[in-house]
Amino acid sequence: MFRPAVAIAALTLSSLAWAGEPCSVNIHGTDQMTYDLTTIKVPTRCKTFTVTLQHPGDMPKNVMGHNWVLTKEADMQAVTEAGAKAGEADDYIEKDDPHVLAHTRLIGGGEEDAVTLDVAALKKAGGPYVFFCSYPFHSTMMKGTLMLGG
Repeated sequence: MFRPAVAIAALTLSSLAWAGEPCSVNIHGTDQMTYDLTTIKVPTRCKTFTVTLQHPGDMPKNVMGHNWVLTKEADMQAVTEAGAKAGEADDYIEKDDPHVLAHTRLIGGGEEDAVTLDVAALKKAGGPYVFFCSYPFHSTMMKGTLMLGG
């Protein structure tokens, strides 16, 4: 005997479990020079993972611009120094910097940008991983940890 109520309940529970581990995250960079997340966990099942940076503030990127940059923890300082030299025109990212694992473009208030990570390539690179804003001096407050398999 087919019991539709049981099938619907099972589908709903399955959908909720799946929705609990998305292969993406939204992170906000604000006019107060903060991110709203300090930890991002990439679920084990994800082959790719998308980070969408949103800037809910009002300030333009030349005043309070933000990006999202991913490196190994040991490479963060070198990447921020090289980015400062690269300047705003290059989104405060040195072109073809081998230490930059992923990044968004520099955005201002009301804008957003996204980057999709290849999880296998990240595993190969090895961690620990840190994300930050490379706009000059922002990384002192705007940084966090990205963890694989969380």
